[in-house]
Amino acid sequence: MKTHLALLRGINVSGHNMIKMEALKTMLENIGFTNVRTYLQSGNVFVDTEEESASKVGFMIKQEIFKVFGYEVPVIVIAKEDLELCFKNSPYLKEKEVDTKKLYVAFVSIALKSENINDLKISQFKPDEASIDGNRIFIKYAVGAGKTRFDQKYIEKKLNVTATIRNWNTVTNLLNMYTE
Repeated sequence: MKTHLALLRGINVSGHNMIKMEALKTMLENIGFTNVRTYLQSGNVFVDTEEESASKVGFMIKQEIFKVFGYEVPVIVIAKEDLELCFKNSPYLKEKEVDTKKLYVAFVSIALKSENINDLKISQFKPDEASIDGNRIFIKYAVGAGKTRFDQKYIEKKLNVTATIRNWNTVTNLLNMYTE
């Protein structure tokens, strides 16, 4: 059995794509996933399965959500190692007196190269900062996520990827759940 973490983008946000976690859990169990558990109402779901392929797990979840709820929901599936690398590779955690409430991670659908940071044109969003590490973009917002145009939609458009963003507190709690 392998545990996968599926990050669903855009459910239960501002009254859109509403899915109750209990209904989501039941739906996933009905298609064969076991030990299904969720974190918060915003689409963080752990599933156990014999399927090794993260992309296949993501496709199964995306397909079933559309079939059952009628929503086109992007799904990014990440491994425990992805979350561990967030802690190891974040350039902002190394800063003295960093405010973790301003730290976020954008998980993207493909591995990026460090030169893709130029495509993001982050300088136009100063003093917000960003750093690319594989399929993660570390973000440090100067004021907060709600007061910037450097968001998931912008990242997707500029890099032609699917992305979903989680705050540092969520990333920390998801890693803790992986190890429980």
